[in-house]
Amino acid sequence: MTAVHESKIRALPVPDLSDAGLAELTAELAQYAAEHDRTGEIPWKGLEALHRAGVTTARVPAEHGGPDISDLDAARLVVAVGEGDPSVAIILVNTLLSTHPLPGLVQWHEPTYADYLAKSAQRLTLANFAGAEPEAGASARGGLPATNVRRSGDGWVLNGHKGWVTGGKALDYLLVHVVALEDGKEPQVGFVTLPTDLPGISWLETWDHIGLRASNTHDVLFDNVELPYGAFGAAERPNFTSRPLPASILAHTGLYVGVARAARAAFREFTRSRVPTALGKPIAETDRIQTVAGEIDLQIATAEGLLYGTLLRAASGDDSVGEQITIIKAAISRAVVTATQTAVAALGNPGLTRHNSLERHLRDALCVRVHPPQEDAALLAAGRRVLAG
Repeated sequence: MTAVHESKIRALPVPDLSDAGLAELTAELAQYAAEHDRTGEIPWKGLEALHRAGVTTARVPAEHGGPDISDLDAARLVVAVGEGDPSVAIILVNTLLSTHPLPGLVQWHEPTYADYLAKSAQRLTLANFAGAEPEAGASARGGLPATNVRRSGDGWVLNGHKGWVTGGKALDYLLVHVVALEDGKEPQVGFVTLPTDLPGISWLETWDHIGLRASNTHDVLFDNVELPYGAFGAAERPNFTSRPLPASILAHTGLYVGVARAARAAFREFTRSRVPTALGKPIAETDRIQTVAGEIDLQIATAEGLLYGTLLRAASGDDSVGEQITIIKAAISRAVVTATQTAVAALGNPGLTRHNSLERHLRDALCVRVHPPQEDAALLAAGRRVLAG
């Protein structure tokens, strides 16, 4: 995709990614997280906070007027937002990934991208990929989409059914994984980019999940949606499994590191305020609870070290990290779940009550396992690589 003409470029905000700025954003999002989790509705309060902070366009390239923050800063941002509200964080992650064009991979239709940039300068504007399908499952497992576009006149007609499209009705744009069918030509796999307000697009509210309840990860239907010819572009799948990119593989994982940090904070708050009559002092002053806190911190340090260290290795030109990126993702996931489960288990019933935010953090942390590549696929690929030759 070529750059938008300079006369049309409108500078997008440069977000405050200082430690203090990120902490302030985390605190604001945390105010609404329990409410969002309880209702399961679109987390507008948190999303609008992201817009005010100028972070939804943080990865837009400089040639398009964006700040194009580094992979490391993007990870710091996602961790901070995930610590505040992971449902908001996953919508942010998908917007950051889908609006950062990568040569040779998914590309936007230029007029559609220009429209996205113009709207983003004025208001909250969100986007996401639509790749998975209810029958075929995730494209990360190698399946081809049943959703298709067929040539019709000067354009295409889109039909199909996509599942697990995070953001649901809050989304303004979609990048849809399709097969393009054109008379006299071989079918091509790629993407169409489109605004979500076109006729023929409808949503099925299928999301009723244990965690990330306000992520609105619903199904979307396309019924004879008319698109211009340029809307389709042949491309690789968006999961990058054939050419691992550390920032893309680890993007979603980072938000769960934030969840583990939130669990640590909740554990600290509870144990410092809990004073059993028989003990006569906060349980935080006992050796047992202090040891548990140390274990939680160890797991979070492991997750953060792997996340940030891997991105720093990649930024320094260490290509070897690509071979291990999928098992690094699995290791971070294990550390996140272990940290959160350790906090909950140490408190017994209080850790499982809905009056305690730890219960919510545990439900959210468990969702880290579903993001591709899943652990079984990562371990199998790593094992074959180690034993090859």
